[in-house]
Amino acid sequence: MPTNRATDRPLAAPTLHHTTFTTLRLDEMVEWYGVALGLYPAFHGEDAAWLTNDAANHRIALLSPPGLKHPVDKGHSTGIHHTAFEFETFDQWLNNYIRLRDRGITPFLYLDHGITMSVYYQDPDGNGVEIQVDCFGNWRDSSQWINSALEFAENPIGTWFDPEKLVEAREQGLTFQEIHEKARAGEYVPDEIPKDIFLPELY
Repeated sequence: MPTNRATDRPLAAPTLHHTTFTTLRLDEMVEWYGVALGLYPAFHGEDAAWLTNDAANHRIALLSPPGLKHPVDKGHSTGIHHTAFEFETFDQWLNNYIRLRDRGITPFLYLDHGITMSVYYQDPDGNGVEIQVDCFGNWRDSSQWINSALEFAENPIGTWFDPEKLVEAREQGLTFQEIHEKARAGEYVPDEIPKDIFLPELY
C-alpha cells in the first residue's frame, strides 16, 4: 500500500517569495504574465523585470543577460516543471480560463488532483504555469487530505477533465462540489487525453 514518507519538518520555515527566470523574450514574457495572471512590473528595464500581483515587491523576476541560449529538450530535462498560482474561488478560476481561452491562450494539461482543480499553460519561453483552485476551499482541509488520503497516495497525478465540460456543467447549475466530484469520477474526461505530463517543446 502506498505510504507517505514525509516525516520531518524544520522548526521554523521561510515563506516562498518569488521565482526567477532567464529569458530571451523579456517584453513578451512581461506582457504574457500580465494578461494571464495580472502580474504587473514593479520595475521593467532593458534587460530585466520584476513582476507582482500582490503586496510583495515581486513574485516573478525575469532576467535577460547577454549570452543566453534556448534550452534543448526542455520538456524532458530536469528542473522546475511549473510554477503555480491559485484563485480563491471556483468561479474566479473558471472565469479566468474562459477569459484566457477567448484570447487564444489555452492549457496543455487539465487535471483534478483531488486537492486542486488545475489547468496548465506555457509562457512564451515554454515554462509551465499552473492555475488552480483549492477543492476544499481552505489549506487546512486540503493539507490534511493530501497527508492522509489513500486516494491521493494511489493516484497523486489525478483525473483528466475537459475544461469546456466544466463550463457547461456550471451553466447547467451544478455547484463546484458537484463538478469536482463528477470530475474525480471521470465524467468530464476529454476526448483526447494527453499522453504524458511533459512540457511540450516550443523550440
